[in-house]
Amino acid sequence: PLKLLQPKKVPKSLRTSQKKPREPQVPRNFLKGIFRHFAKMPITRDAFQIVEKCSERYFKQLSNDLEAYTHHAGRKTVEAADLEVLMRRQGLVTDKMPLTVLIERYLPLEYRRLLIPVAVSGNKVIPCK
Repeated sequence: PLKLLQPKKVPKSLRTSQKKPREPQVPRNFLKGIFRHFAKMPITRDAFQIVEKCSERYFKQLSNDLEAYTHHAGRKTVEAADLEVLMRRQGLVTDKMPLTVLIERYLPLEYRRLLIPVAVSGNKVIPCK
């Protein structure tokens, strides 16, 4: 018996700009600068690739945890309190080491001004909530 001949399906041409969306990453130079600052020594390429993978996994887990805290609170926006709870669970923030001390110790002055409320003349507090 003869089978009916069916036309072959021609695959649709793929668009040239079809790329998988890539997740944002911490810039390599920034990560190298942080590592050099705290390690105070050079690093080989192989070791830096491991540092890159570890930092990527750390930030991915960090964002997943913040998302879970926010979802549990019934909100759609991550707040500073969520980050403080996360840092407390990681052991970075304790009763002896509050978040403001960590901010003062590790962040430059322009970021400190944005994060820590300061009283100024005229009975004003900056930054306003």
